[in-house]
Amino acid sequence: MEVLIMAIKRIGVLTSGGDAPGMNPCVRAVVRTALYHGIECYGIRRGWHGLINGDVVKLDERSVSHIIDRGGTILFTARSKEFMTEEGQRKAVSTCKFLGLDGIIAIGGDGTFRGALALSKYGINVIGIPGTIDNDISCTNYCIGFDTAANTAIECIDKLRDTMQSHERCSVVEVMGRNAGYLAMYVGLAVGATAVLVPEEPVDFEKDVIEKIRQARLNGFTHYMIVVAEGAGSAAEIAAKIKDAIDLDPRVTVLGHIQRGGSPTGRDRVNATKMGYMAVEMLMEGKSNRIICTHDGGFTDVDISEGLSMKKGIQQMEVDVLAAMTGI
Repeated sequence: MEVLIMAIKRIGVLTSGGDAPGMNPCVRAVVRTALYHGIECYGIRRGWHGLINGDVVKLDERSVSHIIDRGGTILFTARSKEFMTEEGQRKAVSTCKFLGLDGIIAIGGDGTFRGALALSKYGINVIGIPGTIDNDISCTNYCIGFDTAANTAIECIDKLRDTMQSHERCSVVEVMGRNAGYLAMYVGLAVGATAVLVPEEPVDFEKDVIEKIRQARLNGFTHYMIVVAEGAGSAAEIAAKIKDAIDLDPRVTVLGHIQRGGSPTGRDRVNATKMGYMAVEMLMEGKSNRIICTHDGGFTDVDISEGLSMKKGIQQMEVDVLAAMTGI
């Protein structure tokens, strides 16, 4: 079937919400794909806040040269309370019309997509690309930045384990994930954690933490690694509960924003590049109000409203595997 190609002359690209490794490769792919098709591309700096204020810069091949290996985002990112209001959204729409933007490609998470949905209601063509280290966008199996963040956390915990083993200690490591435990679960499985706490799963502290430490000790282990998603509780409080229960003196490590930084992995670079390419192609095909997703190993897209209404939970297989692996 012949694909209808729309007369797209000028588009904008922005990054919003928390930064994620892979955003720069995605911006690069958007720009280079647009230029390949003879489309002008403008970078909107500081997310929706920048769109409201007309903070834009023209992007060309030189602008995105040598950024495929850089973490963060060259377009900067910010959250905008003003954009959450009707007045702020109308200002953003006015900027789009004034600059003659035929479409906006927005890279970010749920908040970014809600902003894109708001713009679409005013007739602005929008395509969303999932970029968040939490991997908590319900409509997609994979988000840009997750692989890099997971590998960063794994590397840090592997190094931490060396000193924990040397001193025969318990370590409580807090990873990012305010409302989602995907990162913590993945990292916990990868490092062979004694226990993993995530906000999606109810915690019986005696059974899920204390007894697993006891069982590990009875099996001959003298060091213990507890991985905690920040949404499942404070690492310091959990360490204090462990000390009170079994008189261990755990060491607390909060990895924090180090997980957001660093050169993106090959997986993040390639997925970001494919998604950026797809976003431009979709605008040219007349598609709008869509989120690009990964599903069953391939790429697809869903309506933004549909995508935002979906729910995503921890895979039961990961829970079962963790139960079999921990404390052994």
